[in-house]
Amino acid sequence: MAYQLQFGDLGQYAGMFASGAAVTLGLTAVSTVLGLTVGILGAAGKGSKYPAVRSFVGGYVEAIRNTPFIVQLFFVFFGLPALGIRIDEYVAAVLAMTLNLGAYSVEIIRSGIAAVPKGHLEAAASLAMTRGETFRHVVLPQAIAKVFPALTSQIVITMLGSAVVSQISVADLTYAASYIQSRNFRAFETYFLITAAYLVMAILLRFALNEAGKRLFARNLRGAR
Repeated sequence: MAYQLQFGDLGQYAGMFASGAAVTLGLTAVSTVLGLTVGILGAAGKGSKYPAVRSFVGGYVEAIRNTPFIVQLFFVFFGLPALGIRIDEYVAAVLAMTLNLGAYSVEIIRSGIAAVPKGHLEAAASLAMTRGETFRHVVLPQAIAKVFPALTSQIVITMLGSAVVSQISVADLTYAASYIQSRNFRAFETYFLITAAYLVMAILLRFALNEAGKRLFARNLRGAR
């Protein structure tokens, strides 16, 4: 007997779909702000004059980049309580996503820093700017502008990877899909809709970030030429 598609029954779950999408985007927004902050600090640490700082940042980056995200998530949510550190599922999801995005951002931002013309550093030195002032006002804006497309891609990847947070009962979009299909037994229709939702969110997020990048960094890109 041929399978009969029935998308109409999903309408009653519209609120759950919307709530799940909001959770996914909310987790992405918070982890993006925190993850990029970690990335900037880590990139600065990579250029530190202290070997211990460089080693710490390097070890963190290698540990995150060479382990699965779901294992990192489980370590945060199930492993840390063994040390007496108890956090709820949403905080665990944000922490794991932040650490993951931060590690990849370190290398992306570091490549942008390396691409800043040396003449700009010399100009900053001639103005008697300190090392910190040069990094904040000269190096960092240009570095972020140069690598913003790569950061955008990594943020989108982080959003898509967040689907696994449903494994620790975070009520995101994937969690909503699992709950709904367990009630209506329409797995194809449910996951087809969820796939389309992730696709649309990824496209819109990339578009929004690209437009933001054009507005924020156009001047830096012109000045770097």
